[in-house]
Amino acid sequence: MILSSSHNLRLKYLSLGVLVLQTTSLVLTMRYSRTLKQDGPRYLASSAVVSAEVLKILTCTLLVLVENKFSVRAMNQLLKEEIVNKPTQTLKLAIPAGIYTLQNNLLYVALSNLDAATYQVTYQLKILTTALFSVSMLGKKLGLNQWLSLLFLMAGVTLVQWPTDSAGDSEQKILSAGSQFVGLMAVLMACVSSGFAGVYFEKILKETKQSVWVRNIQLGLFGFVFSFGGMMVYDGQRVRESGIFQGYNTITNIVVVLQALGGLVVAVVIKYADNILKGFATSLSIILSAVISYLMLEDFSPTSLFFSGAVLVIAATFLYGYEQKPVSSTTIKV
Repeated sequence: MILSSSHNLRLKYLSLGVLVLQTTSLVLTMRYSRTLKQDGPRYLASSAVVSAEVLKILTCTLLVLVENKFSVRAMNQLLKEEIVNKPTQTLKLAIPAGIYTLQNNLLYVALSNLDAATYQVTYQLKILTTALFSVSMLGKKLGLNQWLSLLFLMAGVTLVQWPTDSAGDSEQKILSAGSQFVGLMAVLMACVSSGFAGVYFEKILKETKQSVWVRNIQLGLFGFVFSFGGMMVYDGQRVRESGIFQGYNTITNIVVVLQALGGLVVAVVIKYADNILKGFATSLSIILSAVISYLMLEDFSPTSLFFSGAVLVIAATFLYGYEQKPVSSTTIKV
């Protein structure tokens, strides 16, 4: 019993470390990849989203194969039964898939216009949107701690986004303000889409008993169709001229891998870490993003307002998870 308890404790903190590393790495590498000066064209964000969807499908297919004891026949039969023979259930996944595709593209826009630390703090508003959609769509009830945490969250994000006076050329300040506004709008839209898609997906998962990996394959298939279509509509000319993988380098490949595996990492982590540890992981990720943005990317200058807002957001993250003690969770936030 003692050995089992010790083993579970190690798994909890290992999962905590994995989640912190994945979250922080994705934000920082994505920001770095969108600001890195390089010769030739920069990679297309729409192309990176397509690549991530393909990698996600391949990874989930491999996991389904493992679940079926490496029997290709059994896997094919399962996928045919669940995807082809149940078109109504499959089509339900088109809605969250389309929203996730929009969200993933918005994150590239956000990190092209906001520093990693500001993005990390502001993106925690997805807690608010998820809570509101959970109440309206799933009929969940929030306790006093949850409502207080949402107030702290909104206050914290407001402080982080509060304009500050800074020296410099007025034209440059106007351009910077415009860029920050675009980034902020992208984050807010991503928060709304994340909240709705996450709750909608949770509702679907609760209505069925199918493997999470099969559901993610369905999501990935629709996501690929939507993201490929979006790429051809908005970047079709550039794709025809220089190809889908124009501007790809090692950093770009890392971003694609981290984005594709992010939701799957969370799915595994949820099995071992509770909401308090997830809040701790989020807090550590915010702090690490701020420190690395300041020391290495040199695109972030912390202010007292940012510090105060970040503390409120971190406190809200802990407070929101305090009363939530679900037996299990299957929601995948990609």
